[in-house]
Amino acid sequence: MSKIDKDVRYAESHEWVRTEGDIAVIGISDYAQHALGNVVYVDLPEVGDEFQAGEEFGAVESVKAASDLICPVSGEVVEVNEELADTPERLNVDAYSNWIIKVRMSDPSEVDALLDPEAYAKLCADE
Repeated sequence: MSKIDKDVRYAESHEWVRTEGDIAVIGISDYAQHALGNVVYVDLPEVGDEFQAGEEFGAVESVKAASDLICPVSGEVVEVNEELADTPERLNVDAYSNWIIKVRMSDPSEVDALLDPEAYAKLCADE
């Protein structure tokens, strides 16, 4: 069973969001990194890029698959985890401490539409 972080909200596409004021810290779930296998590359956006909730913002590639990253909230990228460019396998080590991007949300209420940990656990169990 994958770890579920009780302090974040989840998108059905397996990204997580931790809010810090109007900043959304975004990564992929433990379930997602397990499903992907050994991560070998992360395609990152640029600081200043803007995304709408549900839009693709990058991709994660592993030895067996590639998966699009979907932005769970709308806003502007204010920080990118550059360490993932050189060490993408960090996502396999700890999916919750190794975030991918930070977004200044244009509508923080979008977080309310994301899955809570219990609903996300059920989604994973049903897949």
